[in-house]
Amino acid sequence: MLSASPSPVSASVQAAPGLLIAVLSVSNFVIGMGAFMIIGLLEPLAADLEVSPARAAAVLTTYALAYAVLSPVLVSVTGGIGRRRVLAAGLALFGLGCLIPVLWPTEAALHASRVFAAAGAGIFTPVAAAVAAGLSAPERRAKALAAVFFGMTMSQVLGLPLGSFIAYTYGWRVAFAVVLLVLVPCLWLIWTIVPRGLSFQPVTLRDLGRVMRNGRLMLAVGFTASFLTAGYVVNTFVAPLLSQNLGWGRDGITLALLVCGIGAVFGNVMGGALSDRVGPARTLTFLCLAQIGVLPGFSALPLAEGESTALSGTFAMGLLVLWSVFGWSFMAAQQARLIGMAPAAAPVMLALNAAGIYVGAALGSALGGLVLAGVGLAPLGLVAAALMGLALAHLRLSVRLG
Repeated sequence: MLSASPSPVSASVQAAPGLLIAVLSVSNFVIGMGAFMIIGLLEPLAADLEVSPARAAAVLTTYALAYAVLSPVLVSVTGGIGRRRVLAAGLALFGLGCLIPVLWPTEAALHASRVFAAAGAGIFTPVAAAVAAGLSAPERRAKALAAVFFGMTMSQVLGLPLGSFIAYTYGWRVAFAVVLLVLVPCLWLIWTIVPRGLSFQPVTLRDLGRVMRNGRLMLAVGFTASFLTAGYVVNTFVAPLLSQNLGWGRDGITLALLVCGIGAVFGNVMGGALSDRVGPARTLTFLCLAQIGVLPGFSALPLAEGESTALSGTFAMGLLVLWSVFGWSFMAAQQARLIGMAPAAAPVMLALNAAGIYVGAALGSALGGLVLAGVGLAPLGLVAAALMGLALAHLRLSVRLG
């Protein structure tokens, strides 16, 4: 396990890490909202830029690829710097990524801004998780990670539907401006609450290279990408799917995203508790099987429309809840599993895991876009379920080799 530095400040934080974890969680909320509200504002963004929804979704792919490349490297090169400075720098860089599209609302500037935002999030989120894990006893590690990740979950409950509502009502640039306004006090909290002396065993580029040369560890990290590839085939295009298949507009899509967020809250709590109780590997196996059962329902939405509006809406909302619960139970269990496999390299493992999130998001978005362009929205759920079957095979192979 990461060993905290013996400074008095670190010792005091270890004794009462609750406030620090709360600040990290709130900051993750801002990052989650700024990163993923693109999903909810895809249609107004595409209309304003005069591009197709599939082309507008490439913004998410840019963010994902930038995060995947930059996060492990930036976490490694900043390993010897105090955690307060690293966390503050990451959050400030993310803020810059939100400011650029407000000032320059062009497609090129939006893609460039996503690179800055990805760099900032790629520093902040894995370092925040490593701090929470390092301050927690092994038997409570998954719950601590779930607590830090809770902010990201709440961004789905409040941030994503709020961003969607603002974008449909006032324009997508205003949605980015709101994220920036919320970020400023979070940056102040990070600089004020996180102690100057908080530090952990430093990691370096050499540690990154050592982990990346370990096939067993990289196979385990890669499961994050395979699980989320399947999910993002649907996730990226959930707003157009609900709009075109069920005829939902601003209010319907905002409500749907809110329902997804509520499911995400339950999933985040369930994932941490279940992982601590039965173990990460069993938890992840169950989640894969559950998603394989749920995802095909998204291909049944056009059929539900033909019955009745009320029945279609009920079916869709129930589907969204189950999908969110099982999808958001994933992260705490996977993070706990990776830390358990290589405790001394936890920051690197978590950075690579975060990179895997966005590799999965990029692949899922790209594959979903190909399906959408080629045959339309209807097959998205079936394609996602098939990919989740491959993710399950990936997991079981990794568990056996591990």
